[in-house]
Amino acid sequence: MTDYLDGAQAVEQAFRDNAIARQLRREVEQPDEDDQGNRYCLSCGNEVPKARLIAWPTAVRCVFCQSLKDGK
Repeated sequence: MTDYLDGAQAVEQAFRDNAIARQLRREVEQPDEDDQGNRYCLSCGNEVPKARLIAWPTAVRCVFCQSLKDGK
């Protein structure tokens, strides 16, 4: 029983290590903002709606462009 649990723990740890490594390699995109705090989409250049920024404060793209980037 212990060998089975040790194996499961090793798989779980490898999964976690892989997830952490992917996050560390991920490129962080900086928002395009003007002096008034308006944020502009990095893809199309249109202003990102305030409602989107309330829902997703770190958004750097409008919903349409983000969905294209995500392949949805």
